[in-house]
Amino acid sequence: MRKAWIVVSLAVSSGLAFVMLLVIGVYVVAGNLVNGVGGGAAKALAKGAVPAAYRDLVDRWGKLCPAINPALLAAQLYQESGFNPRAQSPAAAQGIAQFIPGTWATHGIDGDGDGDRDVWDPKDAIPSAAKYDCTLASYVKDVPGNLTENMLASYNAGAYAVIKYGGVPPYKETQNYVKRIRALEESFAAPVGRVDPSRQAAGAIAYAQKKLGTPYLWGGNGAPEQGGRFDCSGLTKAAYESVGIKLPRVANDQYNAGPHPKRDELLPGDLVFFSDDPADSRAIRHVGIYVGGGYMIDAPRPGAVIRFDPIDTPDYFGATRVTEDGAKALPTTV
Repeated sequence: MRKAWIVVSLAVSSGLAFVMLLVIGVYVVAGNLVNGVGGGAAKALAKGAVPAAYRDLVDRWGKLCPAINPALLAAQLYQESGFNPRAQSPAAAQGIAQFIPGTWATHGIDGDGDGDRDVWDPKDAIPSAAKYDCTLASYVKDVPGNLTENMLASYNAGAYAVIKYGGVPPYKETQNYVKRIRALEESFAAPVGRVDPSRQAAGAIAYAQKKLGTPYLWGGNGAPEQGGRFDCSGLTKAAYESVGIKLPRVANDQYNAGPHPKRDELLPGDLVFFSDDPADSRAIRHVGIYVGGGYMIDAPRPGAVIRFDPIDTPDYFGATRVTEDGAKALPTTV
């Protein structure tokens, strides 16, 4: 891994020299990790990635058949509804799993055994989503290629198309759907090994450093009419947009833009998140950009300025290593 681009990107004033040393030092170590990514098929759920009310359901039903896993099922639910059990689309798709009435009539099950199949009840809808996935997988089990990806393609384009083409059909929408869910799957899975440092991370830090001292503005995106001011997620969004990665606007959606390193695995450029609910990423209320040594750059609150703050506080929730695929996979609305 080349280091020169990091040093150039992170050139800062002498007053920030301690941060520069922290960043470079951590990246030197990170350079040895690029080829150390772990693998495995367990796909256990990342901390807080699924709201606590649904975590046990997703974990249990995500193991219904070999074609799915809890992280994949979580990715589908997030893509469909953002875990909103009252979601309804213009196409009449309903509930947390966004079943249309005809599909629900055929594939909906009484997941909680209360004698009622209710599309609006996650205790029925989540098991039904898992069962529907497994049913589709059974239709295409003899098709060449990856069973999970053929199942996802069947969900989008129909099993007949997958059988006809001998795998994921050559439809751009379907191919993008499969790629999007597989990328989101990684953001809901607990890492089983080290994850790659992002080459865009240093540029994002450099952007944020240039904004140090800028006053906070709720809803601020750094626009000229806003005086170039930001709120917390506006800053992180702009920082990564400066290096070609488009993140969602709000912090709790930014959490799903990549895998989640543990606290002792943090690298500069990781997004760090804070919440009063340690079990639910949808409750995240603050985000910053990690710079090393236990510090982040963030836009903390009204009346404050963009500054360095420690991350080791009681409300620390977790972190995300932003990836291009992970960011592109995120739905525009959830």
